[in-house]
Amino acid sequence: MHPALVLTVIGRDRPGLVEQLARLIADHGGNWLESRMNRLGGEFAGILRLTVPQDREELLRQALSALGNAGLSVQVRSDDVPVPAPTRIVQLDLVGQDRPGIVRQIAAAWAARGINVEELVTECVSAAMSGETLFKATAKVALPAGVDMQALRADLDRIANDLLVDISLTSLEST
Repeated sequence: MHPALVLTVIGRDRPGLVEQLARLIADHGGNWLESRMNRLGGEFAGILRLTVPQDREELLRQALSALGNAGLSVQVRSDDVPVPAPTRIVQLDLVGQDRPGIVRQIAAAWAARGINVEELVTECVSAAMSGETLFKATAKVALPAGVDMQALRADLDRIANDLLVDISLTSLEST
């Protein structure tokens, strides 16, 4: 069994950065499993999960650490987290006029119920007709067993009314 590693990567964005990382992983016999990577402002940020032969793990860790000389900060962690209990995956879509505190209020409602954020994507865009700044968010969250969906919806409706945003929940799958 090959050890799984999770890497977080951040640095000044530039062409070839992902190729450099992928080549280094492949050169050490690693297998790139999944990732999320973005350019935000002038920075590149990513998280990825990979496996590597056990006898090459330490050499890969050293090579990744050396990327700091090229301006790329890489954190490496072992992915030895036990498989969580089955959960239900729900997608939240939100859109409304941008204002401080939107993510904080939604995240507080999730945290109060032990809901885990699996993926969160946010952006600010110009409204088509008015040109006002709209805040958009899409999140996939894992609901633990026993979460009261009606109570969660009621909390999110209160938040939506308070912030004047539209929120919808869609059940996606169970894991």
